[in-house]
Amino acid sequence: MKHRILYCLAAASLALSFFFERSPDASATVRATPAPAVAEASLFPALMMNEHAAKSPARPGAPANTPVVKTVAPTAAELTAARDSLTYHYYAQTLGLHLAFDENKDLLRSVTDWMGTPYRYGNNSRRGTDCSGFVTRVFREVYGITLQRSSRSMFTTTKHVAKSEMQTGDLVFFRRGRGPIYHVGIYLKGGRFAHAACNGGVMVSSLSQPYYHRNFYAAGRVRAAEPALAD
Repeated sequence: MKHRILYCLAAASLALSFFFERSPDASATVRATPAPAVAEASLFPALMMNEHAAKSPARPGAPANTPVVKTVAPTAAELTAARDSLTYHYYAQTLGLHLAFDENKDLLRSVTDWMGTPYRYGNNSRRGTDCSGFVTRVFREVYGITLQRSSRSMFTTTKHVAKSEMQTGDLVFFRRGRGPIYHVGIYLKGGRFAHAACNGGVMVSSLSQPYYHRNFYAAGRVRAAEPALAD
């Protein structure tokens, strides 16, 4: 009986020693576990980017492995469009207009250049001009057309159009009651027109202002300028 117990204890001791010698260490198992597939996939683009950066010439002073960004120079058409956009924005702000960016830039530029010119009866220069003098100078600069010098004679030589059909470049005429035509301006857009006023010189005003709304008489289109106005 005593020997049988000793044999059992010896067998148990041998089994336990065998188990502890063959059992793997837990921490070693965790460290030896390969990286998941998703982690390997996330590393792949970064390696490719680094490889691309290594093959591309680096900018002077740029950190190592910095990808090179290639800039594309704008085309001539894109530069022209950008300049036109800035020009139209300037005219819109200066003249107080809402533009569609397809208006006659020559007309807008000429009116802008004349803005602020003082009123001087009988003159038509940048030092001073009256209403008809301003209109004749602008039409000569923009359309190459020589108009009659007075607002009344301009009215008799234009094609009369309805107020609702006015186009940019049409002339707008004013008179008080049944009196003669005494004032003329150049219609721009959105109910606004450019003219040389007695109390402020060359400016842009609205046809909806009470004074001009009350005294508006008619609109006229210069026949020689019709193709240019349509364009």
